[in-house]
Amino acid sequence: MGFGSYDESEQESQDYDQDLDENDGVATSESDHKGEVNFENGASNDELLDRLKEIKDD
Repeated sequence: MGFGSYDESEQESQDYDQDLDENDGVATSESDHKGEVNFENGASNDELLDRLKEIKDD
């Protein structure tokens, strides 16, 4: 066999572990957020755009 070639019979005979337990998963409801998030950055849009331009110029 040369570089990059493979034996097709090896590809077909791979066994996978199919023993899945229902309790092994992640309960996504454990991380539900039922609140509110508010913040103020204290800068106007123009100030933020000017700062962005300064950062890009550097």
